[in-house]
Amino acid sequence: MECIVLAGGLGTRLQSVIGLYPKCMAEVNSKPFLHYIFDYLEQQQISRVILSLGFKHEVILDWLKTESRKFEIDYVIEETPLGTGGGISLALTKAKEDNVLVLNGDTMFRVDAKAMFKFHAKKNAATTLALKKMQQFERYGVVRMDGRNVITAFEEKKYYDDGLINGGVYIINKEALNKRNLPEKYSFEKDYLEVSVKDGNIYGFESDAYFIDIGIPTDYEQAQQDFKTIQ
Repeated sequence: MECIVLAGGLGTRLQSVIGLYPKCMAEVNSKPFLHYIFDYLEQQQISRVILSLGFKHEVILDWLKTESRKFEIDYVIEETPLGTGGGISLALTKAKEDNVLVLNGDTMFRVDAKAMFKFHAKKNAATTLALKKMQQFERYGVVRMDGRNVITAFEEKKYYDDGLINGGVYIINKEALNKRNLPEKYSFEKDYLEVSVKDGNIYGFESDAYFIDIGIPTDYEQAQQDFKTIQ
């Protein structure tokens, strides 16, 4: 199994806490958040990781020199910001597999990757999204799907009593994405997922696994507590 980690983002909302560093390098209990993502990927038996880098990529590359992992590590560097979609497409140029796991460098969603790949293959999906059920939230939009797990709509961010959110973990079929002939810079969510939903080949894989997005200071502080016990 092969994985792309989107690790080029500037932690704008975390600057007051971590300074001018990529979000994935925000320290959680004295270790970069990316360290914990790598631990998770090892546990999932991922064989190859491609990092999509941009802002302050030198910090991440220096840190990688200190790492010894069971998986192969490769990377691409965005010379100018390409958006979430552009970063994925650039990294896919180095992917060897037809279907690739993709996750965000500032989010931990401990999905069972093997089960998700199996689901994706069974559905012959263009893209599969890992979905997390949440209650009483307004930070995320809601994802709707039918009884066959086909995603039918993406609803805007507002207050919801409950609903399924996009957990930021995907399995992407390279050919299906490349067929779209998208520009070099684009939003994966707006320009690909929301446009492709009408094709009926974007699927949702619901998981109740641990989830946290450290993009805001309150959740970043929560991670300091959570990762004392998460192995």
